[in-house]
Amino acid sequence: MSDVLDQSDIDALLSAVAEGEVEDSPQDTLIFSRQRRHREAVEIRDYDFRRPERISKDQMRSLQTLHENFARNFGASLSGYLRTIVEVRVAHAEQMTYAEFISGLPNPTSFNLLSSDDLEGQLCLEVSPLIVYPIIDRLLGGSNQDLFIPQRPMTLIEQRLIRTILERGMGALGDAWEGVRAIRFRLGEMESNPQIVQIVPPNEVVVVIVFEIKLTNRAGTMSLCIPFNVIEPLVEDLSTRNWFLAGKSRGEIRWADRVAERIAGARVELRGVLAETTITLADLRSLEVGDIIMTERPAVMPVVVVVEGKPKFLARIGQHRGHRALAVARPVRPGERL
Repeated sequence: MSDVLDQSDIDALLSAVAEGEVEDSPQDTLIFSRQRRHREAVEIRDYDFRRPERISKDQMRSLQTLHENFARNFGASLSGYLRTIVEVRVAHAEQMTYAEFISGLPNPTSFNLLSSDDLEGQLCLEVSPLIVYPIIDRLLGGSNQDLFIPQRPMTLIEQRLIRTILERGMGALGDAWEGVRAIRFRLGEMESNPQIVQIVPPNEVVVVIVFEIKLTNRAGTMSLCIPFNVIEPLVEDLSTRNWFLAGKSRGEIRWADRVAERIAGARVELRGVLAETTITLADLRSLEVGDIIMTERPAVMPVVVVVEGKPKFLARIGQHRGHRALAVARPVRPGERL
């Protein structure tokens, strides 16, 4: 047992601290984790267990940047198809539960299911009636000046028209995801009431990317809902560093394929070298018909096939259909002395 301080010892210690003779060193508070860290260097914030965040901020930024590329490509595609300026941009991206996403949608609306052979599960794409009917009106030759937005489910003709628009978006969405992985999306069923569609449990975490679409004097929103269990195999590839490196490598592969395709028809000189030696200029001038030039290469050695001055293959000399021919034996290894 350590000694217990009496009252005189306590008074002496307090007076020494007050006079500055003893420095009061603060005790470092450590947070329990696999690695001990100082509390001052750790960001502490409230955590809501009812809304768990399963995707990091870095991965969310990558998702937002990825879908900004989709928004630009989709907007350009719509502008050419509708023959008017269409602006599509990412308004915000956030994590929430599927129940919260569904509760914030209007009814009726254009609620579309997306699927892919490369992913397990389904995504959903909701397009607000505030922009659906202006697009349909534009397709049918209207001006959107005095357009009335009906509060009813879309007819079969309207569904076919808006499906044509969304099919163009599937290609742009696949192109945007190509930097992470080659994925091709398909447009599935279309519903007007989002409450009757349940692709994941209500408390499942989803990532919602909200887009703003502007068409002349009209504007509306489009929401892409991505369940976490669908993109969970791709989460590690969504870090900013890996994503940009993957995009860079894919770009280099595409350029290499394009260059190879362009030069595939170029002609190159091919020669079979039996042997090489050196002689003096005087011997060269005195050569006559019937003279024999000696080399150090045995006659049984293979012929070196030279392509544009570079040795590439070893071959055997022979005949084929009355013509001299070379049968390739093997390629020349790097650094091999011939």
